[in-house]
Amino acid sequence: MRYLPHTKEEIAAMLQTVGIAHLDDLFAHIPEENRRSAPLNLPEPLTEWELNTHTDSLADRNAAAPEYKVYLGAGSYDHFIPASVGHLLGRGEFSTAYTPYQPEISQGTLQAIYEYQTLVCRLLGMDVANASMYDGASALAEALLMALRITRRSKVAVSRAIHPLYRKVVQTYLTPPGYEIIELPYLENGRTDLSLIKNRDDLAAVAVQSPNFFGCIEDLQSASDTVHKNPKTLLITSFSEPLAYGLLKNPGLLGADIACGEGQSFGIPRSFGGPGLGMFAVKKAYMRKMPGRLIGQTKDIDGQRGFVLTLAAREQHIRREKATSNICSNQGLCATNAVMYMASLGGTGIRELARLNHDKAHYLQSELAKAGFAAPFTSPFFNEFTVRFPADFEKTYNRLISKKIVAGLPLASYYPELANHYLLCATETASREDLDYLVKEVRSCKNQ
Repeated sequence: MRYLPHTKEEIAAMLQTVGIAHLDDLFAHIPEENRRSAPLNLPEPLTEWELNTHTDSLADRNAAAPEYKVYLGAGSYDHFIPASVGHLLGRGEFSTAYTPYQPEISQGTLQAIYEYQTLVCRLLGMDVANASMYDGASALAEALLMALRITRRSKVAVSRAIHPLYRKVVQTYLTPPGYEIIELPYLENGRTDLSLIKNRDDLAAVAVQSPNFFGCIEDLQSASDTVHKNPKTLLITSFSEPLAYGLLKNPGLLGADIACGEGQSFGIPRSFGGPGLGMFAVKKAYMRKMPGRLIGQTKDIDGQRGFVLTLAAREQHIRREKATSNICSNQGLCATNAVMYMASLGGTGIRELARLNHDKAHYLQSELAKAGFAAPFTSPFFNEFTVRFPADFEKTYNRLISKKIVAGLPLASYYPELANHYLLCATETASREDLDYLVKEVRSCKNQ
């Protein structure tokens, strides 16, 4: 397929219409030193088969499952995806649909998003969910902005146990407008230290993540009780592994005002970091301040059920200064992916899968403890945990990579005080034999 389909005659006609003689004249306003004067130095073209071989060789450089045993979590999780998800998602009405502005021709897409919103509310225990956001990080940042709008305050408190990359996105959103971000430290048990906020009455919101970045399950009920001593302050709960709420009490039940996070675990391949899915749900009292789009159910003139885009107070639809957000799109295909995954498993399946993830990770942690590798945090965890290895473990880590094993995530670059600490994750994709082999290889570093 030609990239530029226009003929020379068509190009000449267009140039004549705009009053120039050559295509280069379109770029005359760009300084000459900023324009390329010679062709790109590109290799000779390849046949389709040569190109496939070349791309395969490039792909072989990546350390990816299932060829590699990857014990990384930290916001992106390896789960089996039912065949039903790929089959349904490949249907044309889902894979080609984009923005459902015209409800009369977008009923399938609108209904899928409505079903997604419904299941997200059930999972998180909240009243209203939006049609999704870009990812977990942007969802958290938008949740904090929402709280700032609701309370008309200028300060928020954010746990240091929240995913470091989420916190960087929060800084990008909140620092330029001049909002103050107060960082809450973590305790020796791995949970957030809330003592700094007990006597404060100037915070718009307090944000915690559960399970947090270290894998520890926060005491959300205690956090809710502490935060809501000031009735105007909102509690925001973030998450990077929504599967945990198949087993744990959900944020809504424990007093969260806004629940948001990453939905990649629900049927979306890891794909080397993207795309993701931002889940976002709130209590009913705050739904008109919620960013993004919301699909509602209604009846048409004949009394038939229908779906429409509603409560869309975004800059595309109203005056910019009145908008709740500049989020003008949602991860529609990823949200459809997630609802198909949740529907395929059902409530019982999600609960059983969550239990399996919990048990796999606890087995790995206990076997590493028997091998003499301490877990620094004592709080309960879900499917990932932190472990402390010897100071020279980096050699073993690199040796394991050569054996196609990625033994967790080194934490020192995110938390300098946690040198020699690694975050390990085990999901249903890891067999007991895989876990035992990892422990055997890690134990060998003590004998070197």
